[in-house]
Amino acid sequence: MTDVSLEELGPVDYLVVEFPAGASSFTGEMATELLGLVDRGIIRVIDVLILTKNHDGTVEPMELSDVGELGELQALEAQLAELLAEDDVAQLAAAMEPGSTAGVLIWENLWAAPFASAARRSGGQLIANGRIPIQAIIASIEADEAAATVGV
Repeated sequence: MTDVSLEELGPVDYLVVEFPAGASSFTGEMATELLGLVDRGIIRVIDVLILTKNHDGTVEPMELSDVGELGELQALEAQLAELLAEDDVAQLAAAMEPGSTAGVLIWENLWAAPFASAARRSGGQLIANGRIPIQAIIASIEADEAAATVGV
Protein backbone atom coordinates (compact mmCIF):
# COMPACT_ATOMS: atom_id res chain seq x y z
CA MET A 1 0.00 0.00 0.00
CA THR A 2 2.98 2.33 0.49
CA ASP A 3 3.34 2.87 -3.28
CA VAL A 4 -0.13 4.46 -3.49
CA SER A 5 -0.33 8.26 -3.51
CA LEU A 6 -2.94 9.60 -1.09
CA GLU A 7 -4.08 11.95 -3.87
CA GLU A 8 -4.90 8.94 -6.05
CA LEU A 9 -6.63 6.86 -3.36
CA GLY A 10 -10.15 5.69 -4.08
CA PRO A 11 -12.95 5.19 -1.55
CA VAL A 12 -12.19 2.54 1.06
CA ASP A 13 -14.84 0.12 2.29
CA TYR A 14 -15.01 -2.80 4.67
CA LEU A 15 -17.27 -5.72 5.30
CA VAL A 16 -17.53 -8.37 7.96
CA VAL A 17 -18.84 -11.82 7.10
CA GLU A 18 -19.78 -13.98 10.07
CA PHE A 19 -19.83 -17.75 9.97
CA PRO A 20 -21.88 -19.23 12.82
CA ALA A 21 -20.39 -22.14 14.72
CA GLY A 22 -20.51 -25.26 12.57
CA ALA A 23 -22.01 -23.45 9.57
CA SER A 24 -18.92 -22.63 7.53
CA SER A 25 -17.89 -24.53 4.43
CA PHE A 26 -14.67 -23.03 3.09
CA THR A 27 -14.24 -24.34 -0.43
CA GLY A 28 -11.92 -21.62 -1.72
CA GLU A 29 -14.72 -19.98 -3.71
CA MET A 30 -14.49 -16.72 -1.73
CA ALA A 31 -10.72 -16.49 -2.29
CA THR A 32 -11.18 -17.10 -6.02
CA GLU A 33 -13.82 -14.35 -6.29
CA LEU A 34 -11.72 -11.91 -4.24
CA LEU A 35 -8.63 -12.53 -6.34
CA GLY A 36 -10.72 -12.08 -9.49
CA LEU A 37 -11.73 -8.59 -8.33
CA VAL A 38 -8.08 -7.77 -7.63
CA ASP A 39 -6.86 -9.20 -10.95
CA ARG A 40 -9.46 -7.18 -12.89
CA GLY A 41 -8.32 -3.96 -11.15
CA ILE A 42 -11.69 -3.37 -9.49
CA ILE A 43 -10.37 -3.37 -5.91
CA ARG A 44 -7.10 -3.33 -4.00
CA VAL A 45 -7.18 -5.34 -0.76
CA ILE A 46 -5.85 -3.27 2.13
CA ASP A 47 -6.38 -5.61 5.07
CA VAL A 48 -7.85 -9.00 5.89
CA LEU A 49 -8.49 -10.10 9.45
CA ILE A 50 -10.02 -13.28 10.80
CA LEU A 51 -11.81 -13.09 14.14
CA THR A 52 -12.85 -16.05 16.25
CA LYS A 53 -15.20 -15.34 19.13
CA ASN A 54 -15.05 -18.08 21.73
CA HIS A 55 -18.11 -19.21 23.69
CA ASP A 56 -16.82 -17.27 26.72
CA GLY A 57 -16.80 -14.05 24.65
CA THR A 58 -13.04 -13.75 24.23
CA VAL A 59 -11.85 -12.89 20.74
CA GLU A 60 -8.84 -14.21 18.89
CA PRO A 61 -7.81 -12.00 15.94
CA MET A 62 -5.56 -13.39 13.20
CA GLU A 63 -3.97 -11.52 10.34
CA LEU A 64 -3.87 -13.32 7.02
CA SER A 65 -0.15 -13.91 7.57
CA ASP A 66 -1.03 -15.95 10.71
CA VAL A 67 -3.03 -18.45 8.65
CA GLY A 68 -1.07 -21.60 7.89
CA GLU A 69 -1.94 -22.41 4.28
CA LEU A 70 -2.98 -19.36 2.24
CA GLY A 71 -3.22 -21.02 -1.14
CA GLU A 72 -4.16 -18.45 -3.80
CA LEU A 73 -4.31 -15.68 -1.17
CA GLN A 74 -0.51 -15.88 -0.71
CA ALA A 75 -0.16 -13.22 -3.44
CA LEU A 76 -2.19 -10.73 -1.37
CA GLU A 77 -0.55 -11.33 1.98
CA ALA A 78 2.64 -9.37 1.28
CA GLN A 79 0.67 -6.27 0.24
CA LEU A 80 -1.57 -5.93 3.29
CA ALA A 81 -1.41 -2.88 5.54
CA GLU A 82 -2.70 -4.28 8.87
CA LEU A 83 -4.90 -1.22 9.26
CA LEU A 84 -7.24 -2.30 12.07
CA ALA A 85 -6.43 -1.27 15.63
CA GLU A 86 -7.34 -3.10 18.84
CA ASP A 87 -10.39 -0.85 19.37
CA ASP A 88 -11.62 -1.69 15.85
CA VAL A 89 -11.33 -5.40 16.59
CA ALA A 90 -13.29 -4.99 19.83
CA GLN A 91 -16.11 -3.13 18.04
CA LEU A 92 -16.32 -5.69 15.26
CA ALA A 93 -16.26 -8.59 17.71
CA ALA A 94 -19.13 -7.06 19.71
CA ALA A 95 -21.44 -7.75 16.76
CA MET A 96 -20.42 -11.42 16.56
CA GLU A 97 -22.18 -14.36 18.14
CA PRO A 98 -20.17 -16.51 20.58
CA GLY A 99 -18.68 -19.54 18.84
CA SER A 100 -18.55 -17.83 15.45
CA THR A 101 -15.74 -16.88 13.11
CA ALA A 102 -15.74 -13.74 10.98
CA GLY A 103 -13.69 -12.51 8.08
CA VAL A 104 -13.02 -8.77 7.89
CA LEU A 105 -12.07 -7.34 4.52
CA ILE A 106 -10.93 -3.75 3.90
CA TRP A 107 -10.49 -2.69 0.28
CA GLU A 108 -9.96 0.32 -1.91
CA ASN A 109 -12.43 0.78 -4.75
CA LEU A 110 -10.02 1.24 -7.63
CA TRP A 111 -12.89 1.69 -10.08
CA ALA A 112 -13.91 4.88 -8.24
CA ALA A 113 -10.41 6.29 -7.64
CA PRO A 114 -10.29 8.57 -10.71
CA PHE A 115 -13.63 10.14 -9.80
CA ALA A 116 -12.65 10.52 -6.14
CA SER A 117 -9.34 12.15 -7.12
CA ALA A 118 -11.13 14.55 -9.47
CA ALA A 119 -13.58 15.46 -6.72
CA ARG A 120 -10.72 16.22 -4.30
CA ARG A 121 -8.87 18.29 -6.91
CA SER A 122 -12.10 20.26 -7.40
CA GLY A 123 -12.25 21.02 -3.68
CA GLY A 124 -14.86 18.40 -2.83
CA GLN A 125 -14.79 16.05 0.09
CA LEU A 126 -16.77 12.95 0.91
CA ILE A 127 -19.18 13.78 3.71
CA ALA A 128 -21.34 10.65 3.72
CA ASN A 129 -21.55 7.22 2.20
CA GLY A 130 -23.44 4.07 2.93
CA ARG A 131 -24.53 0.75 1.72
CA ILE A 132 -27.99 -0.77 1.46
CA PRO A 133 -27.92 -4.39 2.68
CA ILE A 134 -29.07 -6.84 0.00
CA GLN A 135 -31.58 -8.29 2.47
CA ALA A 136 -33.31 -4.88 2.63
CA ILE A 137 -33.48 -4.65 -1.16
CA ILE A 138 -34.93 -8.17 -1.43
CA ALA A 139 -37.50 -7.40 1.28
CA SER A 140 -38.51 -4.18 -0.51
CA ILE A 141 -38.92 -5.95 -3.86
CA GLU A 142 -40.94 -8.75 -2.25
CA ALA A 143 -43.16 -6.22 -0.47
CA ASP A 144 -43.79 -4.36 -3.75
CA GLU A 145 -44.61 -7.63 -5.52
CA ALA A 146 -46.99 -8.66 -2.72
CA ALA A 147 -48.72 -5.27 -2.83
CA ALA A 148 -49.07 -5.50 -6.61
CA THR A 149 -50.71 -8.95 -6.43
CA VAL A 150 -53.15 -7.81 -3.72
CA GLY A 151 -54.41 -4.98 -5.94
CA VAL A 152 -55.01 -7.30 -8.91
